Parts: sequence; structure tokens; C-alpha cells
Amino acid sequence: MTLEEAQRLVQSFMRAHGDTEGSGLNAKGFGGAALGEAQIYFEHAKDSGALKCSALIYRFRDAPRPGVIDGFRAEEKSGTDTGGGKVDYETENKSLFLSRTYGVLPAEQQFKEDLDRLVEASLNWGEEVFNRVADRVVPAK
Repeated sequence: MTLEEAQRLVQSFMRAHGDTEGSGLNAKGFGGAALGEAQIYFEHAKDSGALKCSALIYRFRDAPRPGVIDGFRAEEKSGTDTGGGKVDYETENKSLFLSRTYGVLPAEQQFKEDLDRLVEASLNWGEEVFNRVADRVVPAK
């Protein structure tokens, strides 16, 4: 998909959530927004045309302890609802996301429904799943 198509798609999603400012992607293909308690980010890859959509689970202050990210990946593999996304840890900003990537342009309504599920799942992962993984991975003091 082109940057313009991705821009229209993101703008339609943002309008559906009450954004009348026309927020979307910048000229480099990046964008993001807060939706209530949730945060969502967009990244369009110029070379492949893919649009990556990431809903924040947790932002670490420091690099996570060994085993924490593996714990989240194990939770994903066990079947915990990811809202259609995949566990995605970004080392440069020490943030954990549920992410989904679109290689072809989806219908606007399907995109909205997909991202609404992704955002809802990220909130659950940020609360319930995060605590469950932390309890398993980080020994109690």
C-alpha cells in the first residue's frame, strides 16, 4: 500500500474515534495517538508498503529482566487473546506492544474492528497479563 493509502486508512480510524483534527501519519510514515487509556502507533514501511500498527502494553524504564519478554511470548503461545496481534518488544524505546502488520490495504471498517480488538487486548495485557507474567518471571522478595 502507498503512504497515501495508509494515511487515509489511519485517518479514517482516528475519525471513527472522534479525532476531528485529521491526525494520521507524518511525511516519514509514522503516527500515533492516545485512545483513552490506550496508546497506538503506526509505521508505514516505504519499501514494502506494509503498515505496522502497535498498541502499547508497557513501557519499561530500564531493559526488562531476563525472561520477561520470553514470558510474554509464552503467554501469547498459550492462547491468551492478543486481539489479532503478536507480542512485539522494541529495544530502542524499551516498549512492549501487541502489533499487527497489513501488507495489503484492508477495508476501513475491517481495519477499525481489527484495531479496536488490538487496543482492547493491549489494555488487558497491560493489566492482568503483565502482572501474571511478572509474578512468574520475577521472584518475590
